[in-house]
Amino acid sequence: MIALKVAEVKHFMGKLLLNEVFDNFLVSDVEVYTANLFKINGRINKAWFDEVEKEENKEKEYSEWKDLKGMIYQIIKGNKTPHSMKIVFQLSKDNTQRVVERVGNGFSLADVDGLFLNIRYEKDELTLITGTSMKVFTLNKALEHEWDQNVKQFLKHYEIAFEEV
Repeated sequence: MIALKVAEVKHFMGKLLLNEVFDNFLVSDVEVYTANLFKINGRINKAWFDEVEKEENKEKEYSEWKDLKGMIYQIIKGNKTPHSMKIVFQLSKDNTQRVVERVGNGFSLADVDGLFLNIRYEKDELTLITGTSMKVFTLNKALEHEWDQNVKQFLKHYEIAFEEV
C-alpha cells in the first residue's frame, strides 16, 4: 500500500471526469459530499435487468467508471468544489490476472480478492491510496509491490504528477 499526493488537482479531475483515462476501472464505492452526501455502491443490481440484459452482463459484478462518471460530474459541477469525495476503484479481473502473471511467486487469480485504487479529495488535496485484498493469508508482498508500481507507471503515462507521502 502506498499513498500518493496528486500535485495538480484540477488536471487530475479533468482526466477523471472528462477524459477516458479511468474508464475501464470498476467502481466499488463513491461518496461525494456537497450540500448533501451522495453515495453510490458500484455493485450491479442484477434483479433490475431483464433476461437479455442479464445474459449480456452476466460476468459483470461492478459498474465501470465510464458508466457512472457523467452522473458524478453532474453532482460536482459548478462554482464550488465538493467538501469531500471518495472513489474506490477496483481493477478488472482481466487486468488483475495480468498483474498476477507478472508477479508469479505461485499466486493465482483465485487468491486475489481485488486490487484497489482509493481516490480521496478533501480540503483542496487529492490523495491516491493503493490497496491489495487477498483471499488467502500470505506474508509475500510481491503482488502488493507490483500493484503499487503499476499505479505509479499508470499515472506517469497519463502525465499525472504526484509525490509519495
